[in-house]
Amino acid sequence: MRATVFHAPGDVRVETVPDAAIAAPTDAVVRVEYACVCGSDLWFYRGVNVWEPGWRTGHEFLGVVDSVGAEVTTVRPGDRVIAPFSFSDGACEFCAKGVQTSCVNGGFWGGESNDGGQGEAVRVPFADGTLVVVPEAVSNDPALLRAAVPLTDVMSTGHHAAVSAGVRRGGTVAVVGDGAVGLCGVLAAARLGAERIFALGHHDDRLAIAKAFGATDLVTARGDEAVAAVLDATRGGADAVLECVGAQSSMDLAIGVARPGGRVGFVGVPAQVGSVDIRRMFSNNIGLHGGVAPARAYLPELLADVAAGRLDPSPVLDLTVDLDGVPAGYAAMDGRTATKVLVDLTR
Repeated sequence: MRATVFHAPGDVRVETVPDAAIAAPTDAVVRVEYACVCGSDLWFYRGVNVWEPGWRTGHEFLGVVDSVGAEVTTVRPGDRVIAPFSFSDGACEFCAKGVQTSCVNGGFWGGESNDGGQGEAVRVPFADGTLVVVPEAVSNDPALLRAAVPLTDVMSTGHHAAVSAGVRRGGTVAVVGDGAVGLCGVLAAARLGAERIFALGHHDDRLAIAKAFGATDLVTARGDEAVAAVLDATRGGADAVLECVGAQSSMDLAIGVARPGGRVGFVGVPAQVGSVDIRRMFSNNIGLHGGVAPARAYLPELLADVAAGRLDPSPVLDLTVDLDGVPAGYAAMDGRTATKVLVDLTR
């Protein structure tokens, strides 16, 4: 089969690799129909995270079950399924608590030893604990199917930021970052009933999506000016703040715009965060909660909203490529000419 392989910073290639195959009775093999390039993929693409040549790439995919192991009971060949960006056994203490990303037997797609989502097929360990069958209403509607794809990661991650920040109906929210996760954070905050939503970013096209997703206020200033703008407009800060970037500047900004007694939900991969303003947090009773999103816990409720036509994060998918186009997709996201790349393997 063909799949995307990392070679060096700035160099990913689509190559022939061993076919995905059942290796354990709890496995399934999924033929990929749709995948994505994620903003977090750019950390190894840019050389920030150390990756080795030959490692597979991609952690977001939706497709059709090709085969299953003897112990798999919840999916069968022919089912259209969606995968969260990590796999989990569904049976350990942490899976039971809804923190599947901490599963004692789990792991993440791609890398040294697992198939990546940016390929023709994926071996899925612990298929029963990992995969979710796509509702028939979604499976039969191309527009709804496209809306479901971001649930593999960015929509679930934006939702996790909103939940971690304690977004409530009628509350005021600030979303730091206008990448795909930040935009989905705006959508998640609106879905949870926030009355006022500040979107903080620097790209007019992305902020236009934020406004369509429910942002009431757009802030393009940076640093202290952005903090002052939100504090002035809210007379003290936002009740809930979503940090969706993972840089030192974005973390500083998120804590800076939080209202006393408020909470920051952080989901940006903290590849460039060295410290937090613990003194401001202490003095103002600001909470910090979040981390890697347990997407598997959120998929059923978010899929139900997609099926009902109440949730559509697909506008974040602003560039579509085929499998051969994945390297160009990385380059487009690295150069910020695309927000999020959809990889369509059906064409």
